[in-house]
Amino acid sequence: MPDRINISDDELNTNDIERLRSLVARYRRIFNGSGYGFWEWDLTTHRIDWSGGFWESLGYNGEDMERVSDAHQLPDFIHPEDRENMLEAVREHLRSGEPLSTSYRIRTRDNDYVWTQVRANSIRDEVGRALYISGVNFDITELKNVEAALRESEARQARIIQASNDGIWEWYADREGFHFSNRCWEHLGYDEKDDIVNRGQNRLAVWRSHIHPQDLPKFDQTLADHMAGRAPFDIEYRIFGKNGDIRWIRARGRANFDHQGSPVRMSGTNMDITDIKRAEERVVQAKDAAEKANQAKSDFLSSMSHELRTPLNAILGYAQLFQYDQKLSEGQGENAREIRKAGEHLLQLINDVLDLAKIESGRMTFSMEPVLVSRVVAECFTLIQPQANAQGIKIHADMNRLESTYVVADNVRLKQALLNLISNAVKYNNVGGEVEVRLTEQEGNKLRISVRDTGDGIPASRQHEVFQPFNRLNAEYSNVEGSGVGLVITKQLVEMMAGKLNFDSAEGVGTEFWMDLPLSTQWSQDLLAPADRPRRGEHEAEMLAIERDCRVLYVEDNPSNIRLMQQVLGRYPNMQLEVAEEAFLGIYKARSELPDVIILDINLPGMDGYEALSVLKRDPVTAGIPVVGLSANAMPYDIERGKKAGFFDYLTKPVEINHLIHTLNKLLGEKVPE
Repeated sequence: MPDRINISDDELNTNDIERLRSLVARYRRIFNGSGYGFWEWDLTTHRIDWSGGFWESLGYNGEDMERVSDAHQLPDFIHPEDRENMLEAVREHLRSGEPLSTSYRIRTRDNDYVWTQVRANSIRDEVGRALYISGVNFDITELKNVEAALRESEARQARIIQASNDGIWEWYADREGFHFSNRCWEHLGYDEKDDIVNRGQNRLAVWRSHIHPQDLPKFDQTLADHMAGRAPFDIEYRIFGKNGDIRWIRARGRANFDHQGSPVRMSGTNMDITDIKRAEERVVQAKDAAEKANQAKSDFLSSMSHELRTPLNAILGYAQLFQYDQKLSEGQGENAREIRKAGEHLLQLINDVLDLAKIESGRMTFSMEPVLVSRVVAECFTLIQPQANAQGIKIHADMNRLESTYVVADNVRLKQALLNLISNAVKYNNVGGEVEVRLTEQEGNKLRISVRDTGDGIPASRQHEVFQPFNRLNAEYSNVEGSGVGLVITKQLVEMMAGKLNFDSAEGVGTEFWMDLPLSTQWSQDLLAPADRPRRGEHEAEMLAIERDCRVLYVEDNPSNIRLMQQVLGRYPNMQLEVAEEAFLGIYKARSELPDVIILDINLPGMDGYEALSVLKRDPVTAGIPVVGLSANAMPYDIERGKKAGFFDYLTKPVEINHLIHTLNKLLGEKVPE
């Protein structure tokens, strides 16, 4: 509290004067140090007395104070856009007597503008006329900048929300119901003029009435879980639009809780995901259609395989029988070999198509392991040498001291891929040409296996067609056999083993195909030992190793296949063949005659082979008799199904007689030759 000064009889003593001067100086320092502008406006003289450092903070000096002290000149310092508002605020104060409170921009000496807040009141005479207005000015520029930033932030968020097409909703514990933005209702086809938006109902109740009945319990449970703090609020649900159509909404929100854990506020957004959901439905429908089409293709291929293999069984079966006949002349034997060669080519075409189908459907399996490349090359050379000799083509390998190098691959599929490349190099070569297989190490821990030929090469204009299925680049008009899918299969096999297949070709020079495969860093001396038993010659007959008398029951409805089996086993006096042309008769003969082995066709009239096998396995009388499946159904899943069903072996048509004899040797012989 300021010092109290006692003055009596209108006289001041010396001490009182000093104390007054000290008090005035103290207040002046406070005013000047505050940066505020303290002023008093004499309405009779229109002069304004200023105190404090307000104008000094704006850069003005003592010479400028004469102008700012003149009430007529003061508006010149106010921003032109704010002058009228300031004057109107003064006039309103004079009319109403209410305290003056306004803000405006004022010019600095450097011609910038700052915001100032004015608070003032007036002193009036006995009739209420204002004599003086006293007040204070202070700088609120920072506050105005914050307000501007907040407004810009709000505007930016509004623009983002507007652009995102999302609706906004809020809930407060101290208010009743939800607030939904207009965009929420626009998602349902309403606008602000619709009664459902304007009528004074509980908005949440109205919204819930539109939610699909099957999704409403999920909506309520998700909201309850979030309000209890158990889970986030993020839900997709169906809702009926204005016209009764079904829309999809994704709602996300978050609640705020007080110290007691009770929800006090919740805010969130609604996103219209109807188009996304409809796109998902189209994708699902397309996926289902693709799966049905793929299944139809698989069924067709399986049926095609069965229908083609059934006649091939007779063609190749009877052709194989000729190799057991020592009475044939040389010419007749050659004719039989040509028949078998043509049949095996047709069978290879079928297998190529089935391989391509297996790869496309993802049903082909791989066993990745370290594979000795030099061994695979040697095995391929053994198989391809007769074909090369027939055309006078020299085949050789350049191992580059990589004879002991391993790659990570499937042994069977690597051999299939390399054999196809070498076979093509021989088939499409010139008579007396050359085929070279070369191994080289590549960057990235890869091994390149190259196959180079000296053929006519591939025209540059057609090189982009090389890996197209069933495209033989006009070779179909030549005498070179092929299906046009070998390279497609090879490329996909190599890529499924984490490798890469490519080629270079020049017309009149030749073509070089290569595949890059990852090198193996894990190998052992055990891998150097031959893994497979020694192979017999290509057409060398398997010898029957059964000396005792045996009875074989063959259940088959195709007369051609029956005659073939009769001729195969008729060559062995100790092998007694019984035939049943349908499953019920086969089961009866199995129970009554107790054969040593049953050969059972799968596709039988009335009862198929799987049903017949099940009956035989459940019957104690026949449960111990080994059953060999024989069918033209040769798809991989057919073979896998047959093995899982309980067949001792599953032979596919056209039956390979050596395979059949080997299976009988394993079942009935005392010793199976290796």
